[in-house]
Amino acid sequence: MTSKTDSNSIPAPVSPLRRFLPPVIAAALVVALGFGLFRSSNGQVGGPLVGKPAPAFTLQTLDGGTLSLASLKGKPLVLNFWASWCVPCRDEAPVLRDLSEKQSANGLAVVGVVFSDKNIKAVNAFVQEYALAYPSLLDPKLNTSIAYGVSGVPETFFIDKAGIVRGYDQGGLTRERLTAGLSKIGVVY
Repeated sequence: MTSKTDSNSIPAPVSPLRRFLPPVIAAALVVALGFGLFRSSNGQVGGPLVGKPAPAFTLQTLDGGTLSLASLKGKPLVLNFWASWCVPCRDEAPVLRDLSEKQSANGLAVVGVVFSDKNIKAVNAFVQEYALAYPSLLDPKLNTSIAYGVSGVPETFFIDKAGIVRGYDQGGLTRERLTAGLSKIGVVY
């Protein structure tokens, strides 16, 4: 039995551009994503608010009061966005607690903003577990988070006495990264 070859079964040659373009595009996307993730995990990054006035806010505290950015003017401020379900937030909570205990007498304000966490029971349990004495504010409509450009937690803003954002940190704060951020607002730690 002889087999016939069909002229339609021979594949047409593929141009080098069509062969190599998809892997090149994929590699470029991987590199860009990797660079973005590296910058984020590196912690200290610029951020679009650095050098600009901090967006104003007035938010409710966990105990039912309110706190505004205007009421903190004249004090250097560490503004930390966090959530009870966030593992890096749990890692940095003791660092922020220690900062607030040691620096509050020197005029530094530490404030937490609860980001996208609707479980108030879990939020209160987090505050109790880590003995956080500084105020944590509720941002139920995420207006403040959006104004600050928060895309995930934890994110921390270092705001000077004049209300200007001088530093920004993304990811769980270590003592070293906290010290670097504080130096930008004139606080020695």
